[in-house]
Amino acid sequence: MLLPSIRHLTERPYQLFFLFHSAIARHTPQGFTRLVDEDIEQAAGAVAATLETAGRGVIYEHAAATLPAQRLATDLTSLLGQIREQGGTVSDAEAAIALRAIEHGARDAKKAGDGTDTSYASLIARLLQVRRAPAGGPSELAKPASSLIVP
Repeated sequence: MLLPSIRHLTERPYQLFFLFHSAIARHTPQGFTRLVDEDIEQAAGAVAATLETAGRGVIYEHAAATLPAQRLATDLTSLLGQIREQGGTVSDAEAAIALRAIEHGARDAKKAGDGTDTSYASLIARLLQVRRAPAGGPSELAKPASSLIVP
């Protein structure tokens, strides 16, 4: 399900793709809201549009339609800022490509999903081995089921 959205990525946007996903997996919505695939799609699209617009020389922040998506967009933007503060060089174009892949992945998961509105978020949590704690607690890395290695 994830392959169509990442098959065109080069190494740098591919790395950013998974770095942004780690931020999405760690994101904890406030209050009684929950993060659904549409929020992920909107947040990634809004941040990508902002970066693409800045690349054309226009400073304009695109906003997501829902409050949970806007909060996630803020987290994604701050992650990008943290990378740059720590000396990482990430171009707006590379980040926008990775975010567009996330947007397309969330949209495609909605179409081909299992009928739930969190199929993409669940897929990412499984890939990154993140388990959400009940009642909105912090995420933690899942422990492997067994230390047995089968060839």
